[in-house]
Amino acid sequence: MRAPLIQIGTGTTLPDHADCVVIGAGIVGVSAAYWLARAGQSVVLLEKGRVGAEQSSRNWGWCRQQNRDARELPLSTVSLRLWEEMAEDIGEDLGFRRCGLLYLSDDPAEIDGWARWGRFAQGEGVDTRMLTAAEATGRGHTTGKPWAGGVWSPTDGTADPSRAAPLIAKGVLRHGGTVLQSCAARGIETSGGAVSAVITERGVIRTRNVVLSGGAWAASFLHQSGISFPQASVRSSILSVAPGAEGLPAALHTSSVSVTRRGDGGHTLAISGRANLDPTPGAILGARHFLPMFASRWRALSPGGPQAWQAGFETRRKWALDRRTPMEEMRILDPRPSERLIWETLRRARALLPALQDVPVQATWAGYIDSTPDGVPVIDADIGIGGLTLAAGLSGHGFGIGPGVGHLVADLLLGRAPITETAQYRLARFNASQWGKVAGF
Repeated sequence: MRAPLIQIGTGTTLPDHADCVVIGAGIVGVSAAYWLARAGQSVVLLEKGRVGAEQSSRNWGWCRQQNRDARELPLSTVSLRLWEEMAEDIGEDLGFRRCGLLYLSDDPAEIDGWARWGRFAQGEGVDTRMLTAAEATGRGHTTGKPWAGGVWSPTDGTADPSRAAPLIAKGVLRHGGTVLQSCAARGIETSGGAVSAVITERGVIRTRNVVLSGGAWAASFLHQSGISFPQASVRSSILSVAPGAEGLPAALHTSSVSVTRRGDGGHTLAISGRANLDPTPGAILGARHFLPMFASRWRALSPGGPQAWQAGFETRRKWALDRRTPMEEMRILDPRPSERLIWETLRRARALLPALQDVPVQATWAGYIDSTPDGVPVIDADIGIGGLTLAAGLSGHGFGIGPGVGHLVADLLLGRAPITETAQYRLARFNASQWGKVAGF
């Protein structure tokens, strides 16, 4: 079953030219198109299926600074402000609330790790508060058990994955941009080493700037132009339960299970880090990049099946631009969730939180989380073809920082001062000569 997602109406007429074409209307793509359109650019946002229908509607909805990689922390901090600014400008409720995030643990090593991160983050101006055993037990009273410690991050929050991307796309329209659904981009044309056009299933758009925000499809798309982007995906399984459980924290993480209140009053349930690894041609060919990551996560990853291979989003074959492509064969990645993981998640949640005991399951779904080898996204306007910008590999962190990533993309394209440093997001960090230094091995 697909994750809940509102639908919006968009255009059907393909413009013959644009200042910029954004490929992929997940949270990053809609945000990039929004900030470009707001700056006065003529923007076309292309989506092969429905706006926000892949991973951008299949995540927890967390918008956090807590426990971020140091390279992402400035982007996550600014994104919290941008969530509020975008909602006010668009005039729509994106579901963003600074409800605070609660982390609870009985593991001294985990608590010590959070404390080390907290000392660093406080130096960066982040409001993160370590909890004593008594404080953690008090904040986690709905679990009915004592806790050894925890963290409370009061300025972090959540947004609504079922609403955010579609409503930000409405903001693109509000600022004069064009949004096209069920319109796949098949590839780009170049002239003199720079972008000159985008080929779509409906025709050609002349442009000198393209933003590729295609999520799990990005590496295969770039492969068509001879650009290597190390990317691999895992299949995450999630469920939601109906409204009825009262008094639970708005967003709670434990090593056993994580629980997030949804906009309808229900709750999303998931186990952090647990996923299935479905083999694909891209993952096999790029295995050398990802072996350290997979080795560190082997306890959390389970062998998958043929779903991803059949979906075709990590293919390494070349396709013709004058006939149907894998993106048109698979409009929306909607993999089957792992039944074993779904029921294990529900069992853990009901064991931890008695209020969920009699609340029925509302929906189950899965999604593909695309990752880079170091778990940090690529946001780069210098990847080998002039005018082609890559914003992908969000590594499971993309929903919360989507507004900031989109703003940074607009900064790069418009030549204005970027909202954060950019060197840590360069694609070139994965060059063989630099990779060992970046990855730490």
